[in-house]
Amino acid sequence: MKFNANSKIVIIITSLLLVLSISISLINFVVSLNAKQYELKNRSLPLSVENIYTEIQRNIIEPNLISSMMAHDTFVKDWLHHQEDDQTKIRTYLASIQQKYGMFLTFLVSEKTQNYYSQQGFVEKLSTADPDNAWYFRFKEQSKHHEINLDYNDQLHNSMIMFINHKIFDQDQKLLGATGIGMEMSYIDSILKLFREKYQFTVFFIDPNGEIILRERDTIAMQNLSDNPQLYALKDRILADQSQTLEYSDQDEQYLLKSQFIPELNAYLIVQAKLDDFTKDVRQTFLVNLSISLVITLIITLIILTMVRRFNKKLQFLARNDTLTQLKNRRAFNDDFESLLALTKRHNQPLGLIFFDIDNFKTINDQFGHQSGDQALMRVAELLKQRFRKEDLIARWGGEEFVIALPGTTEDQAYILAESLRQQIEQDPQLQTLTHHPVTISIGVTEYRTPDNYDTIFRRLDNAMYQAKRAGKNQTFRTKA
Repeated sequence: MKFNANSKIVIIITSLLLVLSISISLINFVVSLNAKQYELKNRSLPLSVENIYTEIQRNIIEPNLISSMMAHDTFVKDWLHHQEDDQTKIRTYLASIQQKYGMFLTFLVSEKTQNYYSQQGFVEKLSTADPDNAWYFRFKEQSKHHEINLDYNDQLHNSMIMFINHKIFDQDQKLLGATGIGMEMSYIDSILKLFREKYQFTVFFIDPNGEIILRERDTIAMQNLSDNPQLYALKDRILADQSQTLEYSDQDEQYLLKSQFIPELNAYLIVQAKLDDFTKDVRQTFLVNLSISLVITLIITLIILTMVRRFNKKLQFLARNDTLTQLKNRRAFNDDFESLLALTKRHNQPLGLIFFDIDNFKTINDQFGHQSGDQALMRVAELLKQRFRKEDLIARWGGEEFVIALPGTTEDQAYILAESLRQQIEQDPQLQTLTHHPVTISIGVTEYRTPDNYDTIFRRLDNAMYQAKRAGKNQTFRTKA
């Protein structure tokens, strides 16, 4: 039913796109070349610049200020001077900045030791022989005190990462190192791509020296305005403080270009359009646009249909499953358990329940890090999937707590299963490798008893589990009748 409803939505959107595309093509058919050029020069380009500038202000200015704040932080300078042996302090500092502002990465490089630190602590010692470290040695030789770099992270689906680097100086202006943040910026590439594909605008950013510092991936080959003699001749006007629209010719093509200085980044936003893309013969444009509109509408229809189906499927999964362990979440368990409880009452069948908590889980996180803790949770979930039946309800209750509902299973049978599970987890070699000692669990076991309801069952189950905790952990307790 949802697919049919979504299909109707897609059909409506497709029809609207089709009508809109044809209407625009018909309107363009009667629009004169001068009117089109006037609109481009006085409306489209300025509006695009304003939209992009607003987006940049909203998403980049704050991270740049954060990076600058880190570079001027007296704690950082004092640590580099006197406390670099205590790596815990800088790890805690970088982690707090990363968590507070939701950055992908916070980092610090010590000029004295060449050590590179992130929110996870010491990462590596930089070397001039390592190409991946070249950015720092290049940056420290430059006269500018901060820079913005782009890179693509293979581990994040090749997402664009923007690094904002700031040099750190002591009171004598001696270089102490560099610090900054990294933030995922794939949306910027999408914005630039949108303006190129939908509006036929090429968008890029340059520094006061004319060097291109931000552009859509795999499009502009030019590295500096000096690479294009026609643009370089307009350099002084492009780099003016006041926003202005310029015209120039390149290889028999006419271009309109609008620049806007962004003082917070000390960079210039450039939006340019090739006039021929907007001023072709009206009749040819109408026929071409009409054909393209049909193709694009079909592509958009397929994309929208695919995205709607995937989005709905993903939403349904996220609403009912724990993203880390892929088990049902508490909400999904409660929904399914109500139905299971009703069937149990109706058919007078046994229903056993197991509720357990991983012992000393906070210690695992503290000693080995949250990544090891997450891996331990995933391994426990994997063992649960292997041990129990498809008809059993398995869920991550929250934190390090898990619950299993076993239809057709008595309390005695559930107790045997729970004990077997406890021993399996305690003896699991993968968990022992992660934590360097056996992982144990404390288990509570009960079953449905007339006239139980949800609250009485889980109150009894929770009490049993905490009895196991109080009795010394790594035990299985069942509730008293």
